[in-house]
Amino acid sequence: MDSLITAAARALAAGDPLGALKRVALRDDPPGLALRGIAMAQLGDLVRAKALLRKAARAFGAKEAVARARCVVAEAEIALASRELGWPAKALDAARATLEEHGDRVNAAHARYLEVRRLLLIGYLDEAERMLGGLDPTSLSPALQAVHELVAAGIGLRRLQTKAARAALTRAARAAQHARIPALTAEVENAFLVLDTPAARLVASGGERFLRLAEVEALLASNAFVVDACRHAVRHAGTTIPLAKRPVLFTLARALGEAWPQDVPRDALVAHAFRLKLADESHRARLRVEIGRLRAELRPLAEVNATKRGFVLVPRHAREVVVLARPVEEKHATVLALLADGESWSSSALALALGASQRTVQRALDALAAAGKVQSFGHARARRWTTPPVPGFATTLLLPAPLPGD
Repeated sequence: MDSLITAAARALAAGDPLGALKRVALRDDPPGLALRGIAMAQLGDLVRAKALLRKAARAFGAKEAVARARCVVAEAEIALASRELGWPAKALDAARATLEEHGDRVNAAHARYLEVRRLLLIGYLDEAERMLGGLDPTSLSPALQAVHELVAAGIGLRRLQTKAARAALTRAARAAQHARIPALTAEVENAFLVLDTPAARLVASGGERFLRLAEVEALLASNAFVVDACRHAVRHAGTTIPLAKRPVLFTLARALGEAWPQDVPRDALVAHAFRLKLADESHRARLRVEIGRLRAELRPLAEVNATKRGFVLVPRHAREVVVLARPVEEKHATVLALLADGESWSSSALALALGASQRTVQRALDALAAAGKVQSFGHARARRWTTPPVPGFATTLLLPAPLPGD
């Protein structure tokens, strides 16, 4: 490898894409194309970067399997950055195996971290944690050590293990400082912000207030009976009753939780659950049926008793009932939560991350676009969606991942 290629590679490793381009901007040989592609990726031109890397991979000869594998890994990283979550995982796995076989431990580990980050992004926390546990970052570069700790922190945040997440971010900050890569340092700093910004609202009989993630963690570990409007479930003492697929029942549970210890009039429950301003006898009969279903669901944790004017929630063991609500109420909040990372997403990637159909996600995007909350660029399969982050709020509780007790 000539001196210019070596110097460009060192510049890229140090997070200096402009310095790398000064050395290889006019090079059309395979190593030069590959380094130009990585430099363009670091500068944010992902489309051009992908084209250069594919051209480089084709240009490398049959005996240059390691170089081709490195191009595959770089292209996979670009796919992750551009939120193309459907990229072929088998190709990345084959590239990683090739790199390990030829002793390129650094790039093989980088490939593994890309796999873990993709699993984290789509909410497969158990698989991500298992794969991360098989990696030892101590012998790797400071940059990869920082990536390791960022992934560990991401898993901790999704699981609401805030102490573990903060410890991982502290280690990530230390590694990023040694790596001296500004973009990596900025990523760690942004992750720290998630711990210290409001993530939910606590609605109780005494009023409402915002909670940070650590306070949410403490709340779920307390003896309070929690109606969780972030995940559409009811929780107490480690027991979770999911109601995400029973929207009417959850609406009733939330109305009763917000009114506790008072009861809720029947007509008010009809208005909440069925979205009707006026209630007749048929609606009240339907309400009795749904209340019966809610009683059956909540039986392990609470009773729903009838009163003269309506119904009241009576927890079996808890002394307090609270509602954990989203910091900002929005029908399509989960879509906005993913878009809030500042990256551009395709509708297919959003559907994969949310476990929903692409048509459902597209309808949500159209509604958000009509309201001016998201914007798109490109056409057909190249169309991408983005939005600025919700100012002052963390969206962690809306991302696809289970909370404690699930």
